Amino acid sequence: MRRSLLPGLFAIVSLLFAACGAPQARQYELRGQILDINRTDAVVTIRHGDIQGFMPAMTMPFKVKDRRLLEGRTRGDLVKGTLAVTDDEAYLMRLEVTGHADVVQTAQVPLADVLQPGAMVPDARLVDVDGQPFQLSSLRGSAVVLTFIYTRCPLPEFCPRMDRQFSVLLGRIRDNPRLRGTVRLLSISFDPEYDTPAVLGAHQRGVGADGTIWRFASADRQTIDAFAPRFGLVVVHEAPDDITHNLRTAIVDRQGRLVKIYDGSGWSADEVLAALLNASGT
Repeated sequence: MRRSLLPGLFAIVSLLFAACGAPQARQYELRGQILDINRTDAVVTIRHGDIQGFMPAMTMPFKVKDRRLLEGRTRGDLVKGTLAVTDDEAYLMRLEVTGHADVVQTAQVPLADVLQPGAMVPDARLVDVDGQPFQLSSLRGSAVVLTFIYTRCPLPEFCPRMDRQFSVLLGRIRDNPRLRGTVRLLSISFDPEYDTPAVLGAHQRGVGADGTIWRFASADRQTIDAFAPRFGLVVVHEAPDDITHNLRTAIVDRQGRLVKIYDGSGWSADEVLAALLNASGT
């Protein structure tokens, strides 16, 4: 009697689909020192050395999915671990203590007076991807969503996530006649030495920004250092390629007044769109 091959074929096809649908994370070895542990959000901040094949030495917060990795860990611990990276996220999948040392204090950046809702947003002279200067105030008449990024940012949850969320906003604005023509998206680089107009132009095209509704810009270092902290942005340059920063995204109304500042990347397109509908006066 001939035995059916279908069960075996179905098993092979199932395995193939499972493999295609679940791409494995890239893994990188990390060594450094713990500077801070946020057990509530399962995040550990580590000052680390070069991560070969991924990013240079810097100080960054890393998520852990298994909270047990943080048990018994403390500020000052010397650690080695494995960083898993996908297109959407990065997280530590292993974290082993190898020793302990006093934490060397790094320069702290004092916060400027952070803008409050209703305050006029200060003007700033920015430079677009064509190298053409423009004033932020030239966008008045439209509501503006602005955020701060740098193109070398390696972690998917930071600047790349801002790009992805702005891409969603771009599509939603195009699809909504109440917002189309009344809202602008602006991504401002705080790394002007590297993010020249040519670099920003390539990045703008790469993430699908149209240059009209959503555009990228930067400014000279003095302007960035005076303007960005007004939104609560903190950027620490411990070395030329060592940039530590937080995330801030702001909504500015059509008259140039601050509506809201979002801290981090947890905001959703829906809540921003709701705020925009109010800010755009429609």
